[in-house]
This record gives sequence, structure tokens and C-alpha cells, in this order.
Amino acid sequence: MYHRELRRRFASLSTAHLADACIRAGVPVRCAPAQLAAVVPGSRLAGPVLPARHAGSVDIFLEALEQASPGDVLVVDNGGRLDEACVGDLVVLEARGAGAEGVVVWGLHRDTADIRAIGLPVFSLGAIPTGPLRTGIRPEDALDSAAVGEWTVGRGDLVLGDDDGVLFVPAARAGELFTLAESIRDTERRQAGQIRSGRSLRSQVQFGTYLARRQQDPSLTFRAHLRSVGGAIEE
Repeated sequence: MYHRELRRRFASLSTAHLADACIRAGVPVRCAPAQLAAVVPGSRLAGPVLPARHAGSVDIFLEALEQASPGDVLVVDNGGRLDEACVGDLVVLEARGAGAEGVVVWGLHRDTADIRAIGLPVFSLGAIPTGPLRTGIRPEDALDSAAVGEWTVGRGDLVLGDDDGVLFVPAARAGELFTLAESIRDTERRQAGQIRSGRSLRSQVQFGTYLARRQQDPSLTFRAHLRSVGGAIEE
């Protein structure tokens, strides 16, 4: 999916819609830990992962940005450390100048006021005044992949971020997942409109029928029932 189309389609979706689409498609739901959030609430980003594993020096970010394509998202792996910041305003400015869509940091940032002024979406675990406290040995594959929480992502992945958090999806499945997400979004909007008009969600999803069916078949899940009636709550 080209960057312009990705941005256009994500503009009317949320990471929640796409997470539900992953469930429906049988794709692993790769969410960053909940603590990873936007520096500026309301920020959104969508783009291919540009990975960089930090080892104490910003040169790894500059090297990654040398390889950047417009719309990439710099995904920084600092091991989730909470004792140092690895990204500041200069890195964010450089990322913007390279055409990046944003920055995701599995770790901390600093220079918060300046980052807000720059306007490029940045997601991190929070802020701390100190920069890197050590210089380690840079892995040879430091630009091949990045870990974010329990997930390892690379150039074959897309990263999506909004107020619900950060989600990674395989680029090769993006078209399918976005189409499913749009279907889920449309169903939820119809359901919400009917609730506002006075028709309860229980009525829409035939909840009484579900309870009766479950008495006959205790193995029946609500998710399976929703799929049979065309509802969309859990996915």
C-alpha cells in the first residue's frame, strides 16, 4: 500500500478498528505496551517501520534516516529503558527533514516542549531530563529490526498510532486488513446511530436469542453469535 493511500485510509479509522481486523483475519495482534503513548494527545501516524536499535549514540538514528523513504516511521528500540532518554528534539527535527511520518520510541524522550513545537508525531514511554548514560557495542543488525515490548518489527511491517496506542501490522496484509477495518467501522457506526435513535444494542445483536442459544449450547461464544448476526463489538 502506497504511503498516500495508507494515510488516506487510516484517516477515517482507528488502531482499534485495525486490531479487530487482525483478530478477524487471524493475524497476530501486535500492540505496543499500553504505557507507550503520544507526546501530544491526538497525534496520529501511519507508515512503514524504519527500525533502529539504540546503543548509546544518536549516530544510529542518523544512519537509519540516510535510508529513509518519505512516510517512514522511525521505530527506536532502547530496550524500554526508563533511566535515560535516547531521542530529543534534534533527532525529531532530523526525522521530519528526512520526510519521516513520525517517531516511535521503545524508551524515553526528552526536550518535550521543543518536540511539541516541531509537530512531528512522537510516541514514547515518557520523558526524563538525562540523555544516554552509556555507550554500548552496536549490533551489526541494528538497522534490521527493533523490539517494541514483546514484538520485533522490521521493514516488512507498518506502524499505526493514535490515542489508543501503537499497532504493528504486516505490510503484505495491509490491503486486506484495512478493508476489514473499514467494514467493522461502518457496522459500528450503524449500531451507534441506532442506539442514539432508541434501539438498544441488545436488540440489534439479538442478545435474547444468544442467551437462549447458549442455554442449548454452552460452548457458543458471543463472538461467534455476533458473526452470525453481522454485529461488531468485540471484532
